[in-house]
This record gives sequence, C-alpha cells and structure tokens, in this order.
Amino acid sequence: MHLLSISSLGDSQLDQLFARAQDYALDPRSGRDRLAGRTIFNCFYENSTRTAMSFAQAAARLGAQAITLSVEHSSVKKGETLADTARTLGAMGPDALVLRHRQNGAAEEVAALVDCPVVNAGDGTREHPTQALLDALTLRQQFGSLTGRTIAIIGDIAHSRVAHSNAELLPRLGASVRLAGPPALVPADAGSHSIDEAIAGADAVMMLRVQRERLDEDLGDAPGEYLRLYGLTPERLALAAPGAVVLHPGPMNRGVEIADEVADLPGRSLILRQVANGVAMRMAVLELLIAG
Repeated sequence: MHLLSISSLGDSQLDQLFARAQDYALDPRSGRDRLAGRTIFNCFYENSTRTAMSFAQAAARLGAQAITLSVEHSSVKKGETLADTARTLGAMGPDALVLRHRQNGAAEEVAALVDCPVVNAGDGTREHPTQALLDALTLRQQFGSLTGRTIAIIGDIAHSRVAHSNAELLPRLGASVRLAGPPALVPADAGSHSIDEAIAGADAVMMLRVQRERLDEDLGDAPGEYLRLYGLTPERLALAAPGAVVLHPGPMNRGVEIADEVADLPGRSLILRQVANGVAMRMAVLELLIAG
C-alpha cells in the first residue's frame, strides 16, 4: 500500500489514521518500538522544514531509522533521473520511502519502481496528503465533528498542493470549503469568492503563502500591498465566525499573507498545533503502511 493522494485512502483507513494519530498526539511516546528495526528513506528534492523533520521525528518515535538522501550531494546533480534514483534506492531494501518532488506525479512514478510503500510528501502543485490529514486532525480536535463547518482556504490556490488535498479531504469529513485568493492565482473551477466573502462566517481560515518560485511572472505587489488586499489581518479575521481559528501549513511570510498579531493570536492560532500534529499523523501513516 502507498499513500500517494487523499483518494487512495478509503473511509475505514481515514478512521484508523485519525484514531491512531490522536493517540499519538496525546502520548507521543506510546509508539515506541512499533517499527523497531525498520528503515525509512526520506528523499526531498525540494526544501522542507516541517514535513522533513516531522517524518524523521515520527520514524524515531516509532523506533525506526530514518535515512535522508541529500539531493544536493547526490547523483541527481550528475544527471541521474528520478527513475534511476528510485531503482537504486529500492535495491537497498527500505521499508518505506518518503518523497517530495516538484514534478506532478513523481510519487506515482517512484511507487511503480520500488517494492516498498511510498508516501507522497508533496508532488509539484498536485497533492500533499499528509498535510491535509494533519490539518483535518487539528480541526477535529478543535471542533469534534467537521459536519456543517466552513473552512476558508486563502492564497495561492493554483500552486498549492495543500489546498488541493484539503479541498478533497475536508468535504469527505462533512465540511464546506471556500477557496479564494488573488484572481491570477485561483483556478476558474475553484469558485469566485472574494477574500472577504470566503472568510465571512467561516469557522476556520487557512492561509497559504504565494509560491513565487512557481510563478511565470511576479505579482508586482508593493511592500504591504498583498497583506492589505489579500492577507489575513485582525480586521479581516473579524468577518469570520466568533472564535474562528487560524491555520497555516508553513512556511509563513509574516506581514505578507498573515499579520503577526493573527499568526500569534492566543487560543485561536493553531499553527504550532498543526506542527505537533504533523509528527503524530505521520507516525500513524508510517505505522499503517509498514506494519498494517
């Protein structure tokens, strides 16, 4: 079994992951030795802090050994293809392979070439299933059931694998999702909400950074202009439901898509809880894929 997309998980597997991750969130040490003697390869072709470190921490808490491929110092820099790298790593017999790559469909390509479970840790602009799972876990902890809840996801929707995975997962859990952002960064099929319309009455607001490294042309916004037009300020958050919570998958650009006072809002910013839940959910994912 692989975890390549949200659609690759059945409802019973979702239930199992949420239950197990919640156990690990409550007692991070309870998974000790569940994957003792197992080896996990972490292959990150794009920069990462939260995802890379949480997978390593998840493996360690389960008793497994996480080995990271330093792509910058690997044969990739000598022209080796993704397929040949996958075959090489697969021949070493890992118990799971975690892959982040800027190419859409990269995880599927690798999964077809190795004999171990593959976890998609983000492929291009397509999917980031473990991020959506940890986001949903965080929201379930806050609200219990997500049925009838409205989640606004704001920012660079076009390039966000996080938005795409959340837009698939959250409705399966009973939530409504509103997508909004700068017009040039919202696909036509994502709806036509303005920022304020998307946030109005929402129970949770998830902000996304602009992935300027993927843009063909810069937005040309002046300093402070993006925050004023599209960012989450205290005034804009006031449009949401009373007590609405704030999420961000990171990395944050403070003062750009989110104001400092919102990012650090006591009791309502769940950003660091997302980080902690990332370890718990990835523990659950690795255990499910490797141990069954």
